[in-house]
Amino acid sequence: MTGKLDIDHLRQWIGRSTEATDIVTAQLVKGLRATLFQDVGEPRTGDAAPFTVHWCLSQPVFPMSMLGPDGHPTRGGFLPPVPLPRRMWAGGEIEFLQPLCVGDESTRTSRIADVQVKSGSTGTLCFVSVEHSISSPRGTAIRERQDIVYREMTGSAPATAKAPPPPPQAQHRETHVSDPVLLFRYSALTFNGHRIHYDRDYVTEVEGYPGLIFHGPLQAALIIEMAAKLRGGKAPKTFTYRGVQPLFEGTEFSINANETEAGLELWAANAEGQPTMKGTAVW
Repeated sequence: MTGKLDIDHLRQWIGRSTEATDIVTAQLVKGLRATLFQDVGEPRTGDAAPFTVHWCLSQPVFPMSMLGPDGHPTRGGFLPPVPLPRRMWAGGEIEFLQPLCVGDESTRTSRIADVQVKSGSTGTLCFVSVEHSISSPRGTAIRERQDIVYREMTGSAPATAKAPPPPPQAQHRETHVSDPVLLFRYSALTFNGHRIHYDRDYVTEVEGYPGLIFHGPLQAALIIEMAAKLRGGKAPKTFTYRGVQPLFEGTEFSINANETEAGLELWAANAEGQPTMKGTAVW
């Protein structure tokens, strides 16, 4: 049963901060390249890592006894103890200042920036915004805001849901398959124990989804890499993104882009062509 949501109590977490340090290893870069459908190669000290390698670094590590039923750590600690059972990445914004490279010691400083409660079609939503600054020996490499959403445990979408609009047309498109092994690899790279990504019995019987759920950050990582590919390998100055619906295992998905005056509009889409995550890249 969901506990009472005391927003005044949860907002006391605003301003809390934490810091963690890790090293960008060649083995990590090889694993992430493979998972992002890139040439694995033999990365050497000083070679640039994939642009979102920081999502694999300094991940919190808790003993098994401190994990909740969904595989996440029990609520509290750095993040506020939101008493809503479902937790997802809602979106965020990334500012790329310089690449992280093989051999770098990277330090991430994180701060709770905001906690808000809203009402949506699925019930009560609690949004927690976290600001991160990631540095290397050369200075600040990335500034980022992550928006995490917590929501109630509800069933499937109502039968009266409107038919989706025609899928958008893309000037640039690449397709892949959301294989369960792909999801497992990304969970392993990010030390993410969230069971919705690898435990089919849990995600279908407890959370009521039709299958394993594709990670939000993995979608964002693929979108960012495509954006950079379309600009000669250069990361955008800023990338803003938001999830719009879940992407599930076992189907073809696509990464798409359209040129704009300011940069690129990008999105991940499911097998029907409907967007699951949207992003805007500016150089």
